[in-house]
Amino acid sequence: MLAPEGLLYTQPTVFPSRTDVVFASPWLAPIVWEGSFNIALLDSIYKPMNLTIATTVFAVGKYVAFLKDFLETAEIHYMVGYKVDYYIFTDRPGDVPNVTLAEGRRVRVMKVPSSNRWQEISARRMEMIQLLIENTIRGQADYIFCLDVDSKFHAHFGVEALGRLVATIHPSFWTLQRDQFTYERRPESRAYIPLGEGDFYYGGAVFGGLLEDVRAMTKTCSQNFEADTANGIEAAWQEESHLNRYFLYNKPSKLLSPEYLWMDVAGWNKEIKLVRFSGVEKNYAEIRPN
Repeated sequence: MLAPEGLLYTQPTVFPSRTDVVFASPWLAPIVWEGSFNIALLDSIYKPMNLTIATTVFAVGKYVAFLKDFLETAEIHYMVGYKVDYYIFTDRPGDVPNVTLAEGRRVRVMKVPSSNRWQEISARRMEMIQLLIENTIRGQADYIFCLDVDSKFHAHFGVEALGRLVATIHPSFWTLQRDQFTYERRPESRAYIPLGEGDFYYGGAVFGGLLEDVRAMTKTCSQNFEADTANGIEAAWQEESHLNRYFLYNKPSKLLSPEYLWMDVAGWNKEIKLVRFSGVEKNYAEIRPN
């Protein structure tokens, strides 16, 4: 039995202390901010369920160098007290670091081919997640989260993030108007979102949910990407563009605030009380194949 997502809001008295942010989307999906949940209460509900959270991480090429910090900080902050299976997609399995994991948590290495274009790596990600769910994870996990490896955990990231279909508000756009979002604007693309439409701009670095909901999403995004490729089109931000298109017409049941997807190069806004997960500062010219 899965806990209802409405349990996120179990302490209405918390809300008067935070009038600086919105706690629900226009379709009434919870938006998770610091101060919006009681983790002790949520743990008391979720821990008896004996959940397993599958977590995919792509570490292709030089990105394998980020794995150690990712895993070590995850063991301190990510889904602590729950079973986690880390599925590491890499073309360098011999370079996967040996990190001490808590009981009930495992690393599983998935060998993938190398690529000369980082865009191709990005594009294949959706199909690989879809096939992983269909061929490996079914019956092995309850939820799945898909996280970028070039990131670190800085604070608690737990079961308050679980939901049927979970999207994360991108930190670069959450204060902007939707016509300023970098959606794919070419009608020829399957990722097309016209001006005047859209809810939020979602980051591709953090998304998740129940296995079947994420499988349906990744399958659709993969198919749309392939259709674009057949027509000689590559969406502006590869799988992230297709992800935003999907979430426009298939509303997420829960949204994570930018606390769950920050960037180390960005200063904190006054609404950000803490950063939970953040992309590390890096030189893309040094780590990307093109």
